[in-house]
Amino acid sequence: MEVLQLHSAVKSFGRKKIVREVSFQIEKGTIVGLFGRNGSGKSTLLKLLFGTLKADALEVSIDGQLVRPSQVIPKQLIGYAPQHGFLPKNRKVRDIIPLFHSSEEKQDAIFYDSHIATMTHKSVEQLSLGELKYFEVVLLSHLPHPFLMLDEPFSMLEPLHKERLKEFLVALKQLKGMLITDHYYQDVLEIADQNIVIKEGISYPITNTQDLQRFEYISKK
Repeated sequence: MEVLQLHSAVKSFGRKKIVREVSFQIEKGTIVGLFGRNGSGKSTLLKLLFGTLKADALEVSIDGQLVRPSQVIPKQLIGYAPQHGFLPKNRKVRDIIPLFHSSEEKQDAIFYDSHIATMTHKSVEQLSLGELKYFEVVLLSHLPHPFLMLDEPFSMLEPLHKERLKEFLVALKQLKGMLITDHYYQDVLEIADQNIVIKEGISYPITNTQDLQRFEYISKK
C-alpha cells in the first residue's frame, strides 16, 4: 500500500509563522479532509507539498523513502488542482485532453466520460464552474500520480455538480490517496475517511462537526 507521510512542515512569511507543526499521512484508498479558517495555511501547505512554494523546513516520505520537493513534479508523485482554474481559457475541451494524455486509451476514457462527453465542443471559458472543476479533476485523475490534492473543489458549485464530483472522488480513491480542503466542510466530511484541522499553524485530528466547533473553525449554533 502506498503511503505519503508529512512528518513536519514549517513556513513563515516575514515574522509570521503560518505553518508550525503539521503532520499527517495519506494512504492510497483514502481521502483526507483538511480544514482551517482563512489564513490558517491550508493552501500554503498544499503548495509546499507540491514543491511550488519553498518551505522553511519540510520532511515528506512516500513508502518510507524521503522525497525532496524538487522531485514531486518531475516524478509525478503528487497531482494538484489549485483553487483557481489552471487550464487555458481559449482552448476547447477536446483539444486540451491530448495535451495531458498521449495514450489513446486514457484520452478515450476522458472523452467518453458521460459528463465530459457533453462539453467537448466547448472552450474552457464557456464551461460552468461545475463543469470546469469536474473536467480538471478527471484530467488529473488519469495521470500516474499516486496522490492527488484538491483545493476548494466544491466551492460555488451547484448541487448537481457537487454530487457528480463527490461520486467520482469516492470511486477514484481506489486508485489514489487524496487530500481535499474546502470551506464547504459538510461535503468534505461526507466523503473523507480521515480529517485534520489546522489552528495557529498546528494540525489536530478531528472526526465531526463538533470537533470543528471545538477548534473554532465553525461557530456553535
